[in-house]
Amino acid sequence: MLAIASQAPRRLTVSIRAALVGALLLAGTAHATDEAATADQTRHADNATTLSGVQVKANVAPPTAAYAGGQVAQGGRFGVLGNQDLMNVPFNMTSYTDTLIRNQQARSLGDVVANDPSVRTGFGYGNFSQTFVIRGFQVASDDIGFDGLYGMLPRQLLAPELVNRVEVFKGASAFLNGISPGGSAVGGNINIAPKRAEATPITRIGLDWGSDSQTGGSVDIGRRFGSNDAFGLRVNAVHRDGNTAIDGEQRRVTALGVAFDFQGDNLRITTDLGYQKQVITGGRAVVYTSGLTYVPRAPSAKTNYAQPWSNSSLEDTFGVVRAEYDFTPWLTGYVAAGAHHGNEYGDYVSPTLLDGSGRATETRFTVPYIADTATGEAGLNASFDGDVSQRVNVSVSALNFRKKAAYAGSLDPIQTNIYAPTYVPVPNFVYDIGPISDPGITGRTLLRSLAVSDTFGFMDDRLQVTLGARRQKLEVIGYAYATEVKNSQYSQFANSPVVGVNFRVADHWSVYANHIEALTQGGQAPDQFAGRAVTNAGQVFAPYKSKQNELGVKWDAGEFGSTLALFQIKQPNAYVEPSSNTYVVNGEQRNRGVEWSFFGEPVAGLRLLGGANYIQPEQTDTQDGINEGKDSIGTPRFQANLGAEWDIPNTPDVTLSARAVRTGKQYLDNANTLTLPAWTTYDIGARTTTHLEGVPVTFRLTVQNVANKGYWATSNGGYLTQGAPRTFLVSASFDL
Repeated sequence: MLAIASQAPRRLTVSIRAALVGALLLAGTAHATDEAATADQTRHADNATTLSGVQVKANVAPPTAAYAGGQVAQGGRFGVLGNQDLMNVPFNMTSYTDTLIRNQQARSLGDVVANDPSVRTGFGYGNFSQTFVIRGFQVASDDIGFDGLYGMLPRQLLAPELVNRVEVFKGASAFLNGISPGGSAVGGNINIAPKRAEATPITRIGLDWGSDSQTGGSVDIGRRFGSNDAFGLRVNAVHRDGNTAIDGEQRRVTALGVAFDFQGDNLRITTDLGYQKQVITGGRAVVYTSGLTYVPRAPSAKTNYAQPWSNSSLEDTFGVVRAEYDFTPWLTGYVAAGAHHGNEYGDYVSPTLLDGSGRATETRFTVPYIADTATGEAGLNASFDGDVSQRVNVSVSALNFRKKAAYAGSLDPIQTNIYAPTYVPVPNFVYDIGPISDPGITGRTLLRSLAVSDTFGFMDDRLQVTLGARRQKLEVIGYAYATEVKNSQYSQFANSPVVGVNFRVADHWSVYANHIEALTQGGQAPDQFAGRAVTNAGQVFAPYKSKQNELGVKWDAGEFGSTLALFQIKQPNAYVEPSSNTYVVNGEQRNRGVEWSFFGEPVAGLRLLGGANYIQPEQTDTQDGINEGKDSIGTPRFQANLGAEWDIPNTPDVTLSARAVRTGKQYLDNANTLTLPAWTTYDIGARTTTHLEGVPVTFRLTVQNVANKGYWATSNGGYLTQGAPRTFLVSASFDL
């Protein structure tokens, strides 16, 4: 098992920051000594990932190529199976490219995944973190992977300027990726592929403006150098500051990413480092509810019901190193290690609705949060040819996470109204637990796993069968605030199997099926329920296994592609059974659905991206059958997206774009008495490329939520997240 010292993140933080500065200086030197890159094209093609059969370098291989139209990729990272072509694996993924991110001027991951009909975005509980709902289940921003490793990225927000690909995996993935630290990746997960040097040199400078007064600049420099261009360096930096389209909300982001790689004959090494600081002042967060008989209409899209003094400062440093070595033509070994240090301080204010008229109360709640994570993995990949080919994977992984926290706040409620907010001076603290000036350790999570799989190829690899299992240990330790005395401990083992079949019916068609599971921490029986002692008080349950069965078909016509999937995911729920007063795992949420997506450039100059998603999010075996058959909270039955780009003929490189996003009604409570209405938003855009003094310049204009619709975007988590108002984005990028 890979051993990672718990003190590694703090020791690595200073080293990473120093490396960032050094890499910037090296980037400038590389730019000054750049040579022509025409001869690099052949070398780049030779090193590209193979997109057929099973011949894929597992973990350091270049990302799969962009699909026709450039908005999505032909595949992505499928956990321990490595980077693979979507047509060759028994799973479903959409990988959004850097080209799409730049052309749509995305300011957050939520802006990117808004293109996906299976994903919707909300905010975290009381803070500004983005949460994502995939196939009806929440994915916390804590559980997003970075180059295949969990726990590395900033906990709440990530600047898209640091991102090469946003890989959205649809479905359970406990075998492929291991259990996530927060255990929220039940219906899918997201992996971030970092930017790295490409064969063609990149020197891109960007300037941007967004309503109300956000201004920013970015730099992207990439070079390959050395013998046969074996070394690569990529540096990305962005700074943006100003007021957003929400009244009184101000956001500032500073981010820097540095990637170094070495591509030898048998040895490949990548190093990805990042630093980010985001500051939010007067941020509009979520809305809580209390005893409502109906959901009131959403306020005006620009209305800010947070207090002007509410704020959050989020600072993160992170890094991952990977190495891969070919021992023989058929045996490759790899190892990876990463560390992350996060430091947050938030003064949060969220209204709690009292009735349908919009009356609400607010209190000040202040939380410092410090997180340190160390993680790693190591493994072997072996491939064997023959009448029946085999690709064997053996992998071990480990994660050590520690958090420090405290909290303070006021008690006297601030009387306000979400339609006509009341703003008051900063109230004094009435309590300070921790204290906030010196937060102590409040929790640790330790994850260990061993994974083994074998993919058998029949009929010249047209038929591939994947069998595998992952043995996982989950240990969670809790400590009391201020005293740091251990007050809880959870330690359990679980097995996560996978069975997948993929059959290339023809060159353009494949059908697939899989059974795979997700894991979340099991519950612990409480001491009492309804004033009576629980019969099995203190009993710790094994991790809950959410089981998925999926059947799908994929079509790739070269210029245009589509996927269609039928799936069922069953997630266990626990409760105290009233008749016996025993804590039992009998409840269940069962999501059955059909998922359709399409992408590509069916006609030259016309690019399409979208699809539809229908889910039945049914509660089954509920306590006393009270909510039997009713929909789960925050899961719309219908979602659809349609995005299009059109290159206007006979014009000097002018492109128009438009996108429509439709989300059906959803419920705020398990009894389905509180309903959020369906909503539709529209975005439009345009871009053109010209030359200024011989330098290619691309101008972009995007208008999000053109109608300035005020709407409740989601009720996931049992609270309300309001959608963003109409936002204008303008940018210019110079390719030097």
